[in-house]
Amino acid sequence: MSIDINQLLSDMKNAASQVINQDVTVLRGFSERQLKALAKQAELIAKGVASGDIDEDLRDFFLDSLEDMTLNFAKTLRGLLMVTIEKVWNALVGVLWGAISAATGIDIAAPSAN
Repeated sequence: MSIDINQLLSDMKNAASQVINQDVTVLRGFSERQLKALAKQAELIAKGVASGDIDEDLRDFFLDSLEDMTLNFAKTLRGLLMVTIEKVWNALVGVLWGAISAATGIDIAAPSAN
């Protein structure tokens, strides 16, 4: 038995798309909430500084905190993206190994990125 290349391409695209579409929704929701929080924090700092309610020492504290929040957001987003990449890899390898198993009649276990 041979592998139908067009079907295999279609199966791989579908497997990757399912992972990406599901994870993009999660990433989009997380990112939107975090970015709104960062923007709101920046707004509060700006208003406090402009009104004089936040002096220079306190301003530095709030700016440092905002910097830390932004860095933590970026690191979390990086981690979520790495998980998504791993899921896509697992999905594609599963499709490829499944096609090889079907074509050869030999049950071969797909490797895992874990």
